[in-house]
Amino acid sequence: MAQVWRCVGMRWADGSPQLVWDGGRRSALTWGKTVAFGVEEEGGRTCVGARGNPCPGRTQVPARGTGARCEECARLERAHSVAADTMADDPRPYHVYLAWFGPGLVKVGITAVERGAARLLEQGAVCFSRLGTGPLMAARRTEELLRSALGVPDRIAYAEKRAVRAWLPRDAGERAAEVVALHARAVALGGWPESLAREPCRVVDHAEAFGLSRLSAPVGEVRGLVAGGVVRGELVGAAGPDLHLRTPRGEVVLDTRLLPGWGLVPAAQRELSVPVVPLRREAPAQDGLF
Repeated sequence: MAQVWRCVGMRWADGSPQLVWDGGRRSALTWGKTVAFGVEEEGGRTCVGARGNPCPGRTQVPARGTGARCEECARLERAHSVAADTMADDPRPYHVYLAWFGPGLVKVGITAVERGAARLLEQGAVCFSRLGTGPLMAARRTEELLRSALGVPDRIAYAEKRAVRAWLPRDAGERAAEVVALHARAVALGGWPESLAREPCRVVDHAEAFGLSRLSAPVGEVRGLVAGGVVRGELVGAAGPDLHLRTPRGEVVLDTRLLPGWGLVPAAQRELSVPVVPLRREAPAQDGLF
């Protein structure tokens, strides 16, 4: 019987993507590497549990979901979460940042200083600049200030990021322009918390880390895994949780958040055989941020 592996997800370490497996093993992902695995014939996709504990009922979860948790485990996982505002007493310092994903796609967010750029890589931010540093609640108030005063969102859907990734400007200055302009407007605002130290605009670009120059127009994205299906392709780039794979049918995007909860085995065939749906290709128009 083939050994079964269970993927925890994708992580970015030292600026490079890795697949992480149950038990702690990691697989480095390098450009040109063949990514290939099959899905167990039986068993379906089950909840991955919460906070290091297995799901008591091994509940079945949807193949197309990116959370891989049942409702109860998802609630427990978020019980102590900065994103869910349940850790107001977190003593760590936080950065407030502006992140750019494509024309008109700029968001504001916060991340713990100790995480460096990891959070931005995980989100697929093509470039970013920090705005300031301070306590958690001061960072949250600054985030809300920018949302209300400048109309900058704190979330951008992955579908929107994927839709423009292969058509982004090749010039780093063009990629940075919206962040530079919005940073200037943000620091000119009044009402910043006194405990948050403002930072100058220093744009960090992730185009090389993501392999953006290698990408072509994707023909589609994996909609979800299926029992007995196979994923196979040459890795040409990665951004956030997405792997861009070159296959005989063209470039296909795999969101690695679809992997947890499945039992994965060596690929039994050489062709991609999981559902692939067309990827929207239209680059979004500038939406009036400036």
